[in-house]
Amino acid sequence: MAAPVGRLVASGTPQAPSDAAVTSEPDSVLPLPAPSWPWPRPYYLEDGLRRVTPYFYTYNTWCKERWRGRQLLDVFESEFRDRPLEYYRAAMESGQVAVNGKTVGPHYVLKNGDLVSHTTHRHEPPVTAEPISVIHEDDDMVVINKPSGVPVHPAGRYNFNSVVEIMKAERGSGFAPHPCNRLDRLTSGIMFIAKHAKAADRLGAQILQRSVRKEYVARVIGRFPDGEVVCDQPILQISPKLGLNRVRANGKAAKTVFKRLAYYPPAGNRADESTSVVQREAAVPQDGRRKRDEGYSIVRCLPVTGRTHQLRVHLQFLGHPIQNDPIYANQKVWGINLGCDDADAIQNSDEDIITRLSRMGKDQVADAVAYHDEMVDEYYKKKAEKMSGEVCSLCKTPLYTDPGEQELSLWLHSLRYEDAEGAWAYASPLPSWALPPKGRSGPTQVGSMEDLVDAAGTDPVE
Repeated sequence: MAAPVGRLVASGTPQAPSDAAVTSEPDSVLPLPAPSWPWPRPYYLEDGLRRVTPYFYTYNTWCKERWRGRQLLDVFESEFRDRPLEYYRAAMESGQVAVNGKTVGPHYVLKNGDLVSHTTHRHEPPVTAEPISVIHEDDDMVVINKPSGVPVHPAGRYNFNSVVEIMKAERGSGFAPHPCNRLDRLTSGIMFIAKHAKAADRLGAQILQRSVRKEYVARVIGRFPDGEVVCDQPILQISPKLGLNRVRANGKAAKTVFKRLAYYPPAGNRADESTSVVQREAAVPQDGRRKRDEGYSIVRCLPVTGRTHQLRVHLQFLGHPIQNDPIYANQKVWGINLGCDDADAIQNSDEDIITRLSRMGKDQVADAVAYHDEMVDEYYKKKAEKMSGEVCSLCKTPLYTDPGEQELSLWLHSLRYEDAEGAWAYASPLPSWALPPKGRSGPTQVGSMEDLVDAAGTDPVE
């Protein structure tokens, strides 16, 4: 549901809700439990994952303008997707979902000023147990290397399994982290965590004034073109619910500079560096399925603007999506061309893409299947997070399986940040997936950003 502003109902140890919490009387008042944030956080490490013991939690959110005049169940069906519709219906009838502290049922029509509450037995997804490493620390700031798969802030199904909460747990309840830059959950790399608000404001002002340069590195499908490649296609969000973006003429201005760092042909076919485009295209089978014969490139990325999913969307548009991107390199969603050069949605309408993607993680698996390989596809189906068919014995919530490795990692890494005037610079090592494969030679570090900066130009981008 929405960002929580309310109460935890219990500590990390699961406890049964009181009888009053599940009453079906239409005017009954949902009991308000005493505020309690479990401390220490109910973490435990198992099978390479950081897990959280299930706990009770109450979400509260004020009625949004777009919800006014709509039935409660209709709002939950359109806005929230982490649980089945029948769960929400039963929760509204029982009082676990309430309005203004009262059980109102699924057909209640929301109005301005309503406070919607949802008391739930919270099951957080596990994240990687890889530690949050520190690159630099002083009195004002901690510069970290964020692991892939861990969200920065509590959001959606994640609360304690987030960067800010993990750092609080490691540094003590008095630590108040202020993230200064944003990384998607699946993206790894450099992040700035201010220790107080003034430090956050100072760096935030620098970023807004674009006096801070940042570089990412990505592993993409195929042989990326030579030289600096500038993509200035506008980006539009086509589904707020799914966080889905596409290149669109009526989108927001966006600009990225790319440059190939290395290309690695498929194993056993290393002469492909000089293979002609005609020869490579002739190798694509007639059934239209992409095979594992394109190799991959390590690409440097300089975002001039900061749109949501900008690097992922621009790389997809250029025909070289990030190789393991579960959204933008998913052939089951985008088809054989993976959304390449489809600014007018001729190949796939927005509605078709949204419908296909909305099924992922429910009865299908959201894995990147740009390269069709039946054995790999079946392996990912078994190893990916999906509905397990089991329910929690305490709250009857449908349970998910553990996420697979491909759902905990995206081959996109925030490599370095530097002040444009040279006052400071921080860089992380190249991630393992960007290093040369075993038995091959290739770069293990990147050079100066100047070529990318020069290609970006000085023209302002609104």
